[in-house]
Amino acid sequence: MLTRIALVVSYILYCIRFAVAPWKYFQLNANYFNEQRNLFSKLDMDARIPIQWRLVQCMDIGNNNPSAYPVFMKPEWGQNSQGIVRIDNLDTLQKIRRKRSANPPFYLLQQAAPGKREFEVFVIPEKDNLQQFAVLSITETCNTSDDPLPINGIYNDNSYYTDRLAMLSLKQQQKIWSHLKQIGEFRIARYGIRADSLESLIAGQFHIIEINLYVPMPLILLVQNFSLWKKIKFIRSSMKQLAKVTTTIPRTQAVKPVFFNKFKLSQRLKRATKNEVSS
Repeated sequence: MLTRIALVVSYILYCIRFAVAPWKYFQLNANYFNEQRNLFSKLDMDARIPIQWRLVQCMDIGNNNPSAYPVFMKPEWGQNSQGIVRIDNLDTLQKIRRKRSANPPFYLLQQAAPGKREFEVFVIPEKDNLQQFAVLSITETCNTSDDPLPINGIYNDNSYYTDRLAMLSLKQQQKIWSHLKQIGEFRIARYGIRADSLESLIAGQFHIIEINLYVPMPLILLVQNFSLWKKIKFIRSSMKQLAKVTTTIPRTQAVKPVFFNKFKLSQRLKRATKNEVSS
C-alpha cells in the first residue's frame, strides 16, 4: 500500500512540476480502450500480439471446450491475478461454469504457456519517441511451491520476485524491447511473459500471458532484496518520466471514461469472485 501511495504522490508532484493535469494518467493509453466493452480488452491486446508469441485464447461462452489441458480461465478484465482459475480437466471446467454468474464479468479461456519461467517487463517510453524506452525493468516471478504452473500474484503467498535487469547488458535490454515494441505504442505497459530462460526471452522465444495498460505497478518494487533507497530512486525516476510522457497526450485526443468504467468493473469482479468462493 505504501509503495502505491509513493508512486501516486511522486507522479502528482512531477505532473505539477511539468504543468500537466495528473488525472490525464487515465488517458495515457486511452487509444487502446474499447468503448463498446468499456475496458482494455484482453482479446484486443491478444490480436495485436505477433502469432509466434500469442497464446490460444477465446471468450468462454460455454459451448467451446479446450482441446488440451491445463487452461486458465480469467476475467475479460482484471488485475493482480484476481479471479483467475487454472483448469486441469473438463469436469472442473463444467463445475466452474455452473457456479459462474450469467452476468458480467465475462471470462476467457487461455492456453497454458509452455515456458518454464515467468517474467514481467515494465516499460515507460521516451517522451519524444514512444519507440524507445526510457524506463525498463525485468523481474522474474518465482514460486516456492512445486506447482509447475502456479497462478502467481500478490494474493499467492508462495509468489516472490527477483530483479533480472542487472544480469542484462544494455544491448540485451534493447533486444527484448525490440520485440515488445512491435505490439503497440503504449505510454506505460507491463508485459507478463513465460520463457524457458533469460536467453530465450532475449532471443524472442517466449509467449505473452498478458499486457497490462491500466495502473501497472512495476513488480520490481516487490523484490525483497531491493533496498529502500533503490525503490525510492526507481519511483522518482519512473514517475518523473511518466509525467513527461503525460505531457505528450494530444489535446485533440478524445477523453474516454477509463477510470469510472474500470472502477465499476473492478467492484463487479470483486463481488463475483466473492460469491463464487462462498458458493
